Amino acid sequence: MSSRRDHVTALLAELSRSNRAAVDALLPVVYGELRALAHRQLRGQRAGHTLQTTALVHEAYLKLVRRDEATWESRAHFLSVAAMAMRQILINYARERQAAKRGGGQALATFNDEVMGNEAFMGGRAARADDLIALDEALDQLATLSERQSQVVTYRFFGGLTHEETAAVLGCSVPTVRRDWRIAKAWLSRELTRDD
Repeated sequence: MSSRRDHVTALLAELSRSNRAAVDALLPVVYGELRALAHRQLRGQRAGHTLQTTALVHEAYLKLVRRDEATWESRAHFLSVAAMAMRQILINYARERQAAKRGGGQALATFNDEVMGNEAFMGGRAARADDLIALDEALDQLATLSERQSQVVTYRFFGGLTHEETAAVLGCSVPTVRRDWRIAKAWLSRELTRDD
């Protein structure tokens, strides 16, 4: 596992140095993790949903490798940025669907119950597009209060990163991430319940 992570980190370093061959070499190595990340985000979608796991992976991957200014520090850093890219793609998709439907037949978006816990946010139910948009807006509001707490939620919820991986990306301790996670979940649950 360590050698695989080192291989990913080496490929990311090549990508940071604008080695375009690294783009083709990196995808097969990280594809499984990106696919699992995308699958967690799309789990529970309605049948026939037009945004599929593969499409989300490819769209996020293209966004990531086209970033000329990106300096990738590690696999966890790459996955955290992938999580943010997928969050933005899903939010944009939800907004487009909501605008197209204007209230009726909204696309379903799923909250990651494994990470969030059934009691958090939506009470374990699948969320509609407007719920996902409300979460995004609440995360933006949380970022004005605590950027790190907002990042912890993004990495854990959208990215599925562990406490340890999140701590490594943010450059803080695991207990700090655990504390921020508890506080942010409580704050977001209160904010989202208030909006209901």
